[in-house]
Amino acid sequence: MSPLTRDRYLHYVLKFFACVSILSLFFIIFFLVTESWAIIESTPASKYILDDAWHPTDGEFFLLPMIVGSLFVMIGAMLLSIPVGIFTAVLWQFYAPAWFSSILERIVEVLSGIPSVVYGFWGIMIIVPLLAKFQAPGTSLLAGIIVLTLIVLPTITLVANSVFQQVNKLHIQNAIALGLSRFTIIRHIIFPQAKRGLLTGVILQAGRAIGETLAVLMVCGNVVQIPGSVFEPVRTLTSNIALEMAYAMDIHRSALFLSGLVLMLVVFMLILMTERMKFTSDNSL
Repeated sequence: MSPLTRDRYLHYVLKFFACVSILSLFFIIFFLVTESWAIIESTPASKYILDDAWHPTDGEFFLLPMIVGSLFVMIGAMLLSIPVGIFTAVLWQFYAPAWFSSILERIVEVLSGIPSVVYGFWGIMIIVPLLAKFQAPGTSLLAGIIVLTLIVLPTITLVANSVFQQVNKLHIQNAIALGLSRFTIIRHIIFPQAKRGLLTGVILQAGRAIGETLAVLMVCGNVVQIPGSVFEPVRTLTSNIALEMAYAMDIHRSALFLSGLVLMLVVFMLILMTERMKFTSDNSL
């Protein structure tokens, strides 16, 4: 078989798997819409915001507190994990000695491989009792933010370190030859070249954070309410699905699938926002 023929076959194989990925996405969307259609066609959208409570079997579909809870937990975790993860990667790549970088690499890799349920178990045994000493009940929005931060932080650090490694080494060498300080090189050469990759990694982790289920379910308290402070319990969309899907029927089941559809729409919005920010960044260069 000639190299040209092999390349042609490889091209077909890659196109096949790309089509499978695209069709899988459309199938998931179609499935969610189909299963949610019963509540979509029978319930005005205003009820998800104006109802008094979440009791689907009684015709009350107050989704807003769980949407807000999901967003608050995700945003709080990302606000904590993004600077810590990126600056840890800067230390790892540009400041730490080789022996320390090696130790840090092993630690971050181990942390990124720990199942989220272990973080949730640690959170309910350590974080929740500590928070309860300051303000009961301990299971709260803040507990969810802390645990979720620990879950996404190692991956953000790994992604940032990988992005920094892909920066054009010639530019760095030229900057060193010009006598620029390490801080100046990082600020004016490393970060401008790495920002697209960093942005993509951060948004992917945001999607993972908003979709986290078991760890958040264990520490957030699972009360359907819009929190007045970080010490109050919340329930996220993912936790609601996990808690109620086992016994949900009819319109209740359809409402849970609608929750999943809302989650997917939020992830799509994050991706669109990333592409918009990339486009704006490219035009500003």
